[in-house]
Amino acid sequence: MIRQMPMRKAEVIRNTLETQIRVAIDLDGTGVGNLATGVPFLDHMLDQIVRHGLIDLEVEASGDLHIDAHHTVEDVGITIGQALAKAIGDRKGIRRYGHAYVPLDEALSRVVVDFSGRPGLEFHVDFTRARIGEFDVDLVREFFQGFVNHALVTLHVDNLRGVNAHHQCETVFKAFARALRMAAEPDPRAAGAVPSTKGSL
Repeated sequence: MIRQMPMRKAEVIRNTLETQIRVAIDLDGTGVGNLATGVPFLDHMLDQIVRHGLIDLEVEASGDLHIDAHHTVEDVGITIGQALAKAIGDRKGIRRYGHAYVPLDEALSRVVVDFSGRPGLEFHVDFTRARIGEFDVDLVREFFQGFVNHALVTLHVDNLRGVNAHHQCETVFKAFARALRMAAEPDPRAAGAVPSTKGSL
């Protein structure tokens, strides 16, 4: 008998003096996104998560972009992390671990994720230039740091090669999406069990 997992949806609203953000997520979606962060390149990268992770995701953000995009990008990562943690629940019956290699022309990235219950980020991406259009590539790390701190996952991100910074970044987000999808999906052989010898995550 296959145990049906509960609906894995969540909505989080996070308001600070710097940003106002709403995120709605469905981990068992079909890859539908409604993304409006005010940072076009970030929207493009979030769309990779939606389409390659088959996650339905709504993100509405208003931030202090007159200063720069730092607070908006970081806080979007935080809020998506909070929504994912809420949607995944007690983590029973999931695969827990996920990994993916994704190429795009000359670029290749590897991402490994563990729904460990412990925040941890190893980020090894040497971008070949400092900006992609108007987007500061330093903010990619800030996005993932905010995400892991609040999703309570361990995440290893490695760009193995690449010349074009856009390609480097896109392979990172696509690999993240695929790894996230693998780790969060139900494991039919472990239905109802917490994937840990400790009995909790």
